[in-house]
Amino acid sequence: MSQAPSLDDLLADLESTIGNLADGKAPLDELVAAHQRALRLLTEAQARLAALRARADETAQLLSE
Repeated sequence: MSQAPSLDDLLADLESTIGNLADGKAPLDELVAAHQRALRLLTEAQARLAALRARADETAQLLSE
């Protein structure tokens, strides 16, 4: 079973994918695939950030009690 990439790795991959899209030099089918990958990476990054935010809020609540 492979371990999920770290949030930093996920964001770096997203940045690279977006860079490839911005370049616009790849064939159309590769650009479409890169766009789909960027959407998947963005969704995963948003989910991870939401989970981290929830953990931080929970910790802050515990510390304020």
